[in-house]
Amino acid sequence: MNIEEFRKNAHETIDWMADYFKNIEDYPVRSKSSPGETYDQIPSSPPEKGELFKDLIGDLDKIIMPGITHWQSPSFFAYFNANNSFPSILAEMITATLGAQCMSWQTSPAATELEEMVMKWLAEMLNLPGDFHGVIQDTASTATLCSILTAREKLSGFKVNSKGFSGNRKFTAYCSSEAHSSIDKAIRIAGIGSDNLRKIDVDENYAMDPEKLEKTIKNDINKGFTPLIVIAAFGTTGSTAVDPVKNIGEISEKYNLWFHIDAAYAGTALILPENRWMIAGIESADTFVFNPHKWMFTNFDCSAYFVKDKDALLRTFSILPEYLKTKEGDRVNNYRDWGIALGRRFRALKLWFVIRSFGVKGLQQKIREHIRWADNLKEKIENSDDFEIMAPVLFATVCFRYKPSEKNDTDELNKLNEQLLEKLNSSGKLYLTHTKLNNIYTIRFVVGQTYQEEHHILNAWDLIKKTAKEI
Repeated sequence: MNIEEFRKNAHETIDWMADYFKNIEDYPVRSKSSPGETYDQIPSSPPEKGELFKDLIGDLDKIIMPGITHWQSPSFFAYFNANNSFPSILAEMITATLGAQCMSWQTSPAATELEEMVMKWLAEMLNLPGDFHGVIQDTASTATLCSILTAREKLSGFKVNSKGFSGNRKFTAYCSSEAHSSIDKAIRIAGIGSDNLRKIDVDENYAMDPEKLEKTIKNDINKGFTPLIVIAAFGTTGSTAVDPVKNIGEISEKYNLWFHIDAAYAGTALILPENRWMIAGIESADTFVFNPHKWMFTNFDCSAYFVKDKDALLRTFSILPEYLKTKEGDRVNNYRDWGIALGRRFRALKLWFVIRSFGVKGLQQKIREHIRWADNLKEKIENSDDFEIMAPVLFATVCFRYKPSEKNDTDELNKLNEQLLEKLNSSGKLYLTHTKLNNIYTIRFVVGQTYQEEHHILNAWDLIKKTAKEI
């Protein structure tokens, strides 16, 4: 493909992209493909000769699109959002065109310095403490692992990196029983061990119980363990519960634990001043992470990670072989030393485009709309005879279940709601997911997709009620 062919094909690809968004509501939201359906349509060996671009686009439509679940559909209410937006998409195209590997300042000074400033913008937008230093990671899972590794090194005097685990010292870590599974994985990778991760019971609102946290820490100390880190959730995955940050922070300071806050989904809500009371006590946190690629309309992947002790972070991850040395030294940020990966994409560009295109007030308006629509849905469910709310609605996620008045058996209701969910998703008209709260099968309805309007939520509720009656 020469440059003129590239120009022609690029224009046609942009047209394809625009048509996709124009027609996105015509697709089934969840793919109706069967296992192996896409695989079986792909030749078992690569082509010997190059193929025409029009044939690639043809096979995109024929083979790939039927196997795509449409996360950007305004009827996507599953998991948490992985939103994009038109400014973010265009920035991703420019990033791909530049093809910069932004591991250090010298490899693209603008990429490093834009990231530094955009992270300061985010900190200001969320009203984070002024002593936080920000860096973009790929996901909150990676950021949490970075936090655990930094905590491990600081508490061990940076000896585990050099000497490995030795002696009889056993670290323990703490999170709620509703915390994200990425914590379990990070604890394994960091060498702490799954058996040393304490899952603290939650209260009636599914938030961590601080009294039980402190009791567990004391018990571990009496048994000879070394408490290492406590991870609080600002918006759990199941129900978006908010752990009591202030109480947990006080406990972490009392027992010298590293304190990490996982706000992957709900952190975006902090751009609204009326929500900041929920995060009172954040100044005691050592690290904080949230994902603009969830609810801030920025293409995956883009995770905003903030750390108070930058020196501890750098001592944990910095390795400087001769081939990476540059004359700027510590006068600049070399973000390769701020996390696990050496190679880094130019992620700051899409975040810059999004913030500038929407403006802070534009972002706030959309988040407020999403929260208002979720509140309205909650009221409709509360006023329904056959449905009930299963958890407080703090942000834009509504947890509910179908409960006909004549049915009270938990197992029977669990099966009924599972059947309802599958029938809804099989329709192709919307996509929802579930969790279990106190062993009760619960349907999650996540408002907040970039292109949603209120009628999408109302239409979905009508379909839910209609389908429930049918089963």
